[in-house]
Amino acid sequence: MRGFFEAHIVNNQNINSNNLLSLKKRVAVITGGAAGIGLATTKLLAEMGATIALLDVNESRGHEAIAEIKQLGGQAKFYLCDVTNAAKCKKTVEAIIRDFEKIDILFNNAGAIVRKNSVDISENEWDLVINVNLKSIYLLSNLIIPIMIKQGTGGSIVNTGSGWGLKGGSNAVAYCAAKGGVVNMTRAMAIDHGKHDIRVNCVCPGDTDTGLLRGEAVQLKQDMGEFMKEAADRPLNRVGLPLDIAHTVLYLVSDLSSWVTGTTIVVDGGGLA
Repeated sequence: MRGFFEAHIVNNQNINSNNLLSLKKRVAVITGGAAGIGLATTKLLAEMGATIALLDVNESRGHEAIAEIKQLGGQAKFYLCDVTNAAKCKKTVEAIIRDFEKIDILFNNAGAIVRKNSVDISENEWDLVINVNLKSIYLLSNLIIPIMIKQGTGGSIVNTGSGWGLKGGSNAVAYCAAKGGVVNMTRAMAIDHGKHDIRVNCVCPGDTDTGLLRGEAVQLKQDMGEFMKEAADRPLNRVGLPLDIAHTVLYLVSDLSSWVTGTTIVVDGGGLA
């Protein structure tokens, strides 16, 4: 028995972690990929060898992102897609399959937030936040999981949650509801599709320096400097950077996390602690 464990350790030492992180020959679909966390993740996964299908509603930023990736030697294509619309999602996924023939990775990252409580928020605002943050995950997963199953090679799905998917927050009732749904939806998806070797995980960022975060200060009519200072009030004493989150997504979609599914990883500088 001792010989078995010694051999196992020796064999593991021969494993190159760079190979485990490599995404060569994999096609990654990323929603909300034209800015913030999505853009940082798009660039990082492309750097690790993935072919990128970038989905966003911002056409100009989307094309700019693709140009940057290609300039760095990566392969990518932009798809203008409203991820809350079933017909448009279907058309987009069909186009991705025509272009790249397969899908190995899905990063459900599109997001929206309205900073209002349950009395002040309108029905349209509620629907917007729920649809962008939660319904979009259903729509894309509903289309892409059957493709992954048919391919027979497994796959990895990462859903973007939030610290506010694990605890409550003020004046963000729809966002908290949506992100709480994302966290538990991730668990359910992992249970359903583990038998297909499809791993499903959730990354929960804390306050990260993106346009979405800075837009909250505008919605709340708060001074930007004070708002960002308050956001940095956490054990590591800073707000997150989009690349902080992208690094975790890379871990979750790579072979480095081959036995990780149904879990939620909080990346927030210790904020929830």
